[in-house]
Amino acid sequence: MKIIDAHAHVAQYVAGFTSRGELRAVGGGKAQYSTGEIFQLFPPEMGGVGVTPEALVKVMDANGVEKAVLLQGNWFGFQNQYTYEAVKKYPDRFVGAATYDPFCINIKEIRKRLFDDLGFKIVKFELSTGSGLMANRPPVDLDGEVMNGCYVHAAEKGLTVVLDIGRPNNPCWQVDAVASVAKKYPQLTFVICHLLAPQIGDNELLKKSLKKLIAPNIYFDYAALSLNQKPEIYPYPTAALHLKTAKEIVGADRLMFGSDMPSALAKDSYENLKNYVIESGVFSKKELEDIFYNTAQKIYFKN
Repeated sequence: MKIIDAHAHVAQYVAGFTSRGELRAVGGGKAQYSTGEIFQLFPPEMGGVGVTPEALVKVMDANGVEKAVLLQGNWFGFQNQYTYEAVKKYPDRFVGAATYDPFCINIKEIRKRLFDDLGFKIVKFELSTGSGLMANRPPVDLDGEVMNGCYVHAAEKGLTVVLDIGRPNNPCWQVDAVASVAKKYPQLTFVICHLLAPQIGDNELLKKSLKKLIAPNIYFDYAALSLNQKPEIYPYPTAALHLKTAKEIVGADRLMFGSDMPSALAKDSYENLKNYVIESGVFSKKELEDIFYNTAQKIYFKN
């Protein structure tokens, strides 16, 4: 079975900014917050202070992954230039998403550089209270004036819009706003990361929320879904339950496999992150082909 990883990251050097302040690489794949905590951000064999495209290609080759989508967020720090260089170096293996802070004063110049000069066709907004747009400022209305300016620009440029709205029960988790925006911009394709990031006990909430997001222009990746079900381990029965719910409500052809590497690989193997879905019995062979390849090919590699 052919595989596209629809949610992965490269980082020239980890230099993020989160709800716990600066996140800085300290070597050996570890990082430290401003509050002092040090933790294993990614496996040391993937890098010391960052993760190269070559490190991702090595993992991809070992797991039969043909291509990957390079997304970005505040946790690793914005990596626009490095992502562009990775795609340019490996155009047959990667496609990249640009990101930017919509509150920047020089937003016009930033957008021109990213989408006109560098030619990005995907824009990703990390919006979470943990390590996104709302981690260090008051809540932002995802259907408000500032974000609508981003959607208008995306529509003008024909961009695919990727949104990470964080976890349930946080001010960033604005399902109703996303549903409204998708209706307002039918010409845009939206991808919601992490299948809305449900955890153990959230299945009924997931059902109600996914019903609001049934739309022809909304898709989901389920990166890190299994790892959000702590303390469960492989084969992640609750993650399989969430995927079964998603299949029943939005359809298997709306779902995309994503590993969230490299950080996810500090917690489990790529093989397990891939195989728990295949072995769950939730999906048919055709549905698995859509989840692992066909939908991502259609959404991200259409140009």
